[in-house]
Amino acid sequence: MQLSDLAPLMARRRESYDRFRADPALVPLHWPDDVLEQFLFDHGDNGAFVHDYGSIDLRNIRWQRETIPVDDFKAMPTGASDAGSIESYAKNPVYWVGLRPQQVGQHWEEHGTWLRPPILIARQLLSSPGTGLQVLEGRTRVGVLRGRLRKGLYVASHHQAGVGHPAAAGTVTWPNMAGRPC
Repeated sequence: MQLSDLAPLMARRRESYDRFRADPALVPLHWPDDVLEQFLFDHGDNGAFVHDYGSIDLRNIRWQRETIPVDDFKAMPTGASDAGSIESYAKNPVYWVGLRPQQVGQHWEEHGTWLRPPILIARQLLSSPGTGLQVLEGRTRVGVLRGRLRKGLYVASHHQAGVGHPAAAGTVTWPNMAGRPC
């Protein structure tokens, strides 16, 4: 199953997220709600996402919550269609956090990390496989992290993220966090 196979579902997804996630086409994926929402519901028919991730067999991804060292985010790429976007956000992290609900900024100040974990994917799953992880969704969050580091603002040493690995590498271990501000 690829993103293009979900085109009919994408066309009617704005009815409601609850109806979207209960669709029989998605049940075999066994994906956590947060991944379904941030990846498929929010971006499943986004041209850039389809270009960057359309060749992936969605059934062969297993998601887990992981703790990632801050250093891993310093040069982590995103999809080719959004190249440069993380660095764009990094230029003014205070501005981008200011556009979010107040609790997002408070969380950065108190905990040095995002309120809602971004979604990363193992690069070996991509059509041009590589090593390491790639930012699938959460470019603003990762940009804010990089910008805060450069500006000397508090940043934690480790950060939670949802990470997609080849199916044999893990199981669904990400708790339901749908609807939380990023």
